[in-house]
Amino acid sequence: MTMDQQAAMERLQDLYREKNEYLEEFLEWITPYEFYREVFPVGSFERRGHFEDAKGNGIAVTIPKGKAGAGGDGVTGVALEIEGNGKAKRYTITDELAELEQLRDTDFTIMSPISYFGRQRSGKNARYLYALAFDLDGVGMPQLRDTLHQMNKDILPKATFVVNSGTGLHLYYVLQEPIPMYPHNQRCLKELKYSLTRQIWNRYTSTIKEPQIQGILQGFRVVGSGSKLGREYPVTAYRFGGPVELERLLDYIPDSNGEQQRIEGLMRKSRLPLAEAREKYPDWYERRIVKKERRGRWTVKRDLYDWWLHRIGDEIRVGHRFYGIMTLAIYAKKCGIDEDELRRDAFDLLKPYDDMSVEDINRFTKDDVVCALEMFNEDYVTFPRDDIGKLSGLTMPINKRNWRKQADHLEIARAIRDIGVRQKGKKDWREGNGRPIGSGTAKGRVCEWRQQHPEGCKADCHRDTGLDPKTIRKWWDMK
Repeated sequence: MTMDQQAAMERLQDLYREKNEYLEEFLEWITPYEFYREVFPVGSFERRGHFEDAKGNGIAVTIPKGKAGAGGDGVTGVALEIEGNGKAKRYTITDELAELEQLRDTDFTIMSPISYFGRQRSGKNARYLYALAFDLDGVGMPQLRDTLHQMNKDILPKATFVVNSGTGLHLYYVLQEPIPMYPHNQRCLKELKYSLTRQIWNRYTSTIKEPQIQGILQGFRVVGSGSKLGREYPVTAYRFGGPVELERLLDYIPDSNGEQQRIEGLMRKSRLPLAEAREKYPDWYERRIVKKERRGRWTVKRDLYDWWLHRIGDEIRVGHRFYGIMTLAIYAKKCGIDEDELRRDAFDLLKPYDDMSVEDINRFTKDDVVCALEMFNEDYVTFPRDDIGKLSGLTMPINKRNWRKQADHLEIARAIRDIGVRQKGKKDWREGNGRPIGSGTAKGRVCEWRQQHPEGCKADCHRDTGLDPKTIRKWWDMK
């Protein structure tokens, strides 16, 4: 570490201590166990060893510091070893929360305020959402004071907990009732979180101009574990408000652009019960529910992956770097890119991304890359294009050519056209595509018929001339 980097780190450490002193003065410091007990009340998870409870559990993931991609050409192999050999360790958190004690002495451990079935932190395994959590970066003392001020003045919803994450804040809104993570509910919650993020992340609460939009399944550093500043500067939590009603959060979304009405509409939208779906769609139920087959999807050419890799290398900004690599992993799986190639490309971005850090406020590390690459998973290949744009902060042009070059696209389109022409027994696609013979005399034929049949009606004209009724109506009153 250079002298400048050491000085920057010391400033961040001083700021961390100053934030804690300020938060302790006005809020109530709580232990990691108290924090997670309020997020996950007794009975939220299975009791240890009691599988008959048939409940989900919390999942925490620890990535050993310094192991992720250490050393030049060994990046890919080491990164794969971390995942393949279990060095990126997953902890199943049971109802007693006893596993939290093991997480205190870790450098980089994340967890979502969600219960899951199984051991994978994926949307399909998510059971209940217990809190909405927001990550706020670029928070100095002025921004910390203004964040609390806006929440005290009801400009922003008052968070249940304010967490000092090291270089920023995590705001937790614990829900009065956990929300089942049905696919439809996940879409509603995602839209709600996107909209609230744009309100919470403003010019007074962060020095970073562009909001960092995050998905509903986003993991956050575990309270009590090490922050980016090290284990000596653990993530700390402070109680601020009480549990919140989900509908109450809608009041903080301005309705000028219709966002509030759209989210309310999503929440009211009915969901077909599984039992009813079984009766209406037995084939679907057999494939997706009984046999657990994956949803079908298109296989996309690697052009999409190459295009996105180029964009996140040239256009990404601070606050979106993690999501640039995360979405690259999604496209890699979608395009059939080998995992070794993906990891090489991702770690090639590490240095330029870290060089973008402003005053060492938010360094980009190997741990960030490894965590983002967890999205290299079949479960995320249908991740919506618009969401990728929001997370990455990049515009997403609509491509009608399936990522083909224009010349290739036109060649394929013309070949398809010519095949269709031959199937119709024609020699040229222009045949039959011009103005029909005699179509220019429609007006004259209608006028002539009316002169010959002054008492006639439109139906008689249609019967005698064979002209289309719309054509007859068009020229009926013309002279």
